Amino acid sequence: MRGMTETERWTQATVYPDMWADPADDPRNSEGPSPDGELATLQDFLTNHRLTLRMKCDGLDAEQLARRSVPPSTMSLLGLVRHLAEVERDWRNWVTYGEPLPKIYGRRDADFDGAVGEQAVVDGSFRDLEREQTALDAELAQYQDLGERVGRQRVSIRELLVHRIEEYARHCGHADLLRERVDGRVGQ
Repeated sequence: MRGMTETERWTQATVYPDMWADPADDPRNSEGPSPDGELATLQDFLTNHRLTLRMKCDGLDAEQLARRSVPPSTMSLLGLVRHLAEVERDWRNWVTYGEPLPKIYGRRDADFDGAVGEQAVVDGSFRDLEREQTALDAELAQYQDLGERVGRQRVSIRELLVHRIEEYARHCGHADLLRERVDGRVGQ
């Protein structure tokens, strides 16, 4: 693009130059064996993808978080946070039998369109994400049988957990590219 300067790529890691952070500083780096059991394994993967998204947003100001990738895309790191809050709420609707909860941000694509570089929007968006994650986690904690089918569409708990992991993983890939575009920081 004309008029744009190229951002230099960098990482904070000193041990492995292709990592985001050194192993001792990475909250996803756990000592010991991986969790036992299917549910614990799925929850561990989900937790790590959630942490990855947070890590990709850390250290940026409101304008940087709201910065769009490239036209015509409306994607930004803040937009991803808002989108995932909206998706977590939608997944809650999958497991309920009552009336669906309304969208957090209103009309379709408002999660990305409303991602503006204002600190109040940033703070509110991260609160929304945390609230929706916590609410769905609590809802799913009631089910120990991953094959149990729930909600109006009779989705299995396993399918919902795998779908959540897939959604976060895909968007963490977007977050990698968005963060590199903002300030050049790279790493897994």
